[in-house]
Amino acid sequence: MSDALFRGWLLAWIVWSAVPFGALVLAMIHTVTGGRWGAVLAPALRPATALVPLAALAFLGVALGLQAAYPWAAGTGAKPDVLRLYLDPTLFLVRATVALLGWSVLALLSLSGRASPLVAGLGLGFYGLTISLVSVDWILSVEPGFNASAFAADVALHQILAALAFAALASPSSLDARGASDLAGLMLATLLGVIYLELMSYIVAWYGDLPPKAAWYLKRGASPWGGVLVASLVLGGILPFIALLFASVRKSPALLRGVGLLVLIGLALHFAWLVLPAYGAEAGGAAAAAVVALLVLLLVSGFASRHIVRRAGRLRHV
Repeated sequence: MSDALFRGWLLAWIVWSAVPFGALVLAMIHTVTGGRWGAVLAPALRPATALVPLAALAFLGVALGLQAAYPWAAGTGAKPDVLRLYLDPTLFLVRATVALLGWSVLALLSLSGRASPLVAGLGLGFYGLTISLVSVDWILSVEPGFNASAFAADVALHQILAALAFAALASPSSLDARGASDLAGLMLATLLGVIYLELMSYIVAWYGDLPPKAAWYLKRGASPWGGVLVASLVLGGILPFIALLFASVRKSPALLRGVGLLVLIGLALHFAWLVLPAYGAEAGGAAAAAVVALLVLLLVSGFASRHIVRRAGRLRHV
């Protein structure tokens, strides 16, 4: 039972943290490039960015259940050299700490108005470096043996898309047609990037015809995971893409909220498709625990984000 709880917490944390991490990336991009879209989305993205330190704190649940969530942490499931040189619990936690601490500092600098374009640019470079490591650690290493060179970029785009979908879902009533159109354009471009990377990763794996990659995909194509994949593609990809092609949807904040909700559901299902099949027959218990853990994280988020935003606002005036 305890294993299912820790595995569920891992999945819930990956799903929930995608929004604040993506919001931080968007905040840094806007600091570097400027543009009206940043001001339009600020009412939704600032509270989401404020959750980055909470996401770092919530990672303690993953760290405490390391052996339950990752078989290699108990010394099994990976080659000895890989276990010794990379998939070592201490190294895993060091990489996670460096990434999460760095992202938390960048989030607080952004919220307090102290992130200059230079700092934001360096922050984007730091994010690009660290996400290439921790995306493999947190997701792919649940079942070692599969690798994809574009996986880190894919996860980064998923996080950005999650933040944009949240901005659409939480958009204030004051959002006008032009602002909604800007948000819709960003969502459409990011969605296309996600679909492209997912499709190309599969094509490259299929063309390579390597046993570890084939086994990884075959496991996730079996029942019920094939259905989960189809649901995530339809709900989080095809339906939002078709909807965003219509000008009436792109200019309507109310309709964009529906699109944002579909995207978030699709992303949650996709992350579940990536992680849960590794647990075999015990995946059902982990899925149930993930739903409960996700509800807990969502309940805590509202209070925590308001508190952090207020404190950052005081720092802005110091």
